[in-house]
Amino acid sequence: MKQSLIKYPYLTKDVEVYKHENGHTIVLAHKEGILANISTWVKTGSINENDKNNGISHFLEHLMFKGTHKHKAGEFDKILEAKGAIVNAATWKDYTFYYVTLPKGEKCADLNLAIELHADMMLDPVLPEEEIGTPFNLQDKNVNDKRERHVVIEEIRMRKDQSWTKVYNTCNFNMYTKHPYKRDVIGTPEIISQVTRNDIMDYYKTFYTPENMTTIIVGDFDHEEILKKVEKEFDFKDRKNAPKLEHDIDLPTQETKYIEETSHINTSYAMLGWLGPKAHDVKATICLDLISIILGDGTSSRLYQNLIEKLPEPVFNMVSSEHYQFKDGNNFFIQANFKPEKKTEALNLIKEELSGLLTNRITDEELQKAKKKSKSKFAYSAETVSEIGENIGYFTTVCGDLKIIEHYLNDLENITVDDLENAVRKYLNINNAVISVLVPEA
Repeated sequence: MKQSLIKYPYLTKDVEVYKHENGHTIVLAHKEGILANISTWVKTGSINENDKNNGISHFLEHLMFKGTHKHKAGEFDKILEAKGAIVNAATWKDYTFYYVTLPKGEKCADLNLAIELHADMMLDPVLPEEEIGTPFNLQDKNVNDKRERHVVIEEIRMRKDQSWTKVYNTCNFNMYTKHPYKRDVIGTPEIISQVTRNDIMDYYKTFYTPENMTTIIVGDFDHEEILKKVEKEFDFKDRKNAPKLEHDIDLPTQETKYIEETSHINTSYAMLGWLGPKAHDVKATICLDLISIILGDGTSSRLYQNLIEKLPEPVFNMVSSEHYQFKDGNNFFIQANFKPEKKTEALNLIKEELSGLLTNRITDEELQKAKKKSKSKFAYSAETVSEIGENIGYFTTVCGDLKIIEHYLNDLENITVDDLENAVRKYLNINNAVISVLVPEA
């Protein structure tokens, strides 16, 4: 295996990265204490889906816990939770990851057990028909099945009733023309009701491959012993690697795109969205992080101060900004909840604050405050084994290079007000925005 060392800020020892000849990456990070975290990040999510199988990544995530040839459904959770473990998983656009956080036990006995169970789950899921549930017609009102297919469909239906989900999905969909990011990660009831076990198993075999997996162990343990343990348990045999998929990157809209929808609600919602740089573009990504903090993160932000605190008459219930990082291009959002009769005023006020980033120049005080907040967040991410595991997973999977983390704090410190203004001009022009608005019916 090829080894490399990464100087991870705030950790007392270098992070060790091992690349197996089959492509599987193993990362070992030292963190003092009794807790350990094991996670495997798989480079697949909605980015590898299409209109016929949208939601299959999330559905598979549920089914991965439904047993292997060694352990029946429920045994995995039962054994580990008896050891005080937290077991969970998550699916997003670029990845699906599975993790276990638990006390490592005497001589790391429980950590070793968790590695065995985790590897077994990742490499040998049975995906039993009786756990999936039979495909069915959504129009059939007589189906009353509590198996996983119906659990996921109910989760989709509950989300679709949420106003923020509606306004986000509309904004996100219209920001893209062809890239898979345009789809909702959770999928649709129509697809989940019909997808077969063979479809899911084929998807698993295609994308859950050595090159697509990064296994991260964080804690206080003998690295040589744990490395041997992970190597032994993650025996991929002759499993082939996933095909290399390249997606056409969408360009931002060249004129403001406005979409308005109605719903059974009492207040109005808006989301303004922009396409941004790839997560691997560290400087641009940090700039948009800082802009998001200055513009709309917390009570000291411009949006909160100018549109909540200082307006003579209330217009907004809330207004903020977010910056999401993705492998094929980040997203920047401004989101607001406001009084329905104030829609035009609300949107104009948001646009004024956006243009104000250039006309009312960002001060050095604002920049330093945003940097301090970013540094605190980064430092916090080195406080617990689970946070360290997630941070390593993010830089490895989304950014494609853990080495970025070595220079992150220095790159952050070197950002100037001019850099932020250039990023505003390049990425946050109102002509490149998609505006999704949700208002009450009649």
